[in-house]
Amino acid sequence: MERRKFTAALSAAAGAPVLFGATPAYARDAAHHPGVGGTRLERDMVTALAGELEDGATARRVAPWSYDIGFDWSPPTARVETFDFLVGYAFGNRAPAGGGDPAKVLYEPGPVNEQLADTIARIRARRTVPVFAQWEIARFLESKYRMSQVVSIEPEIAADGTITYLSTDGVAAQIEQARKGNPGGLGRAGVVGFRDHVKRCVLTTRGRNMEAFAPEGFEMPGTYDPESGQIWTRRRDLYLVHDMTAQWTMLKTRLGAELYPNG
Repeated sequence: MERRKFTAALSAAAGAPVLFGATPAYARDAAHHPGVGGTRLERDMVTALAGELEDGATARRVAPWSYDIGFDWSPPTARVETFDFLVGYAFGNRAPAGGGDPAKVLYEPGPVNEQLADTIARIRARRTVPVFAQWEIARFLESKYRMSQVVSIEPEIAADGTITYLSTDGVAAQIEQARKGNPGGLGRAGVVGFRDHVKRCVLTTRGRNMEAFAPEGFEMPGTYDPESGQIWTRRRDLYLVHDMTAQWTMLKTRLGAELYPNG
């Protein structure tokens, strides 16, 4: 095919409806509802979902959640000077260097958590505030930086020595409990987390009644460790699925409480 005609045909195909047949009018109209986001992708998602569900109203509600969870990985940010404390959420770890029963021998922090500690150190150079860090990060803050005002959030160890590692929400719950006695209230948290994890870290911290933002102007570590002890933190595609699943679960819980507060 002649190059000019090929280009024209390709452009026409790109603009054609994705669904079989013409896009129904209600599906097109759903994308122009005042509550729909302003980007073309958001509008296209509403149109496609409305056509698939044959339900414009539901598409307008569900598509923005899909956009937020699947296509927006940037956390809300705030200036370092506004933070009352910092929170460091770990990402992965490594199997115990000396071997032994992994259920009873603490894992090694690993290189990613050292990078997270380095990030906290750079922020602390700008503003000296208390740090609440998951133990994998706290180990480096203590040994590498000799940092003061660090509270290490440790895993739970049962009477028989079995170790239970805290989830992101479990860490946030510990910090909320520790901050409850603060005279000025829980305060505003500056949240440090892995590049693909930090948005959920902010949301989880907020879910525990704390103001929370990622620090403006600071890049989060984003290189995956193929030797991580958690398989979902070894590669990006698998982790994104893991994180989106967690975000959907958080949303389902919140919506259920809002829509049916009495159960």
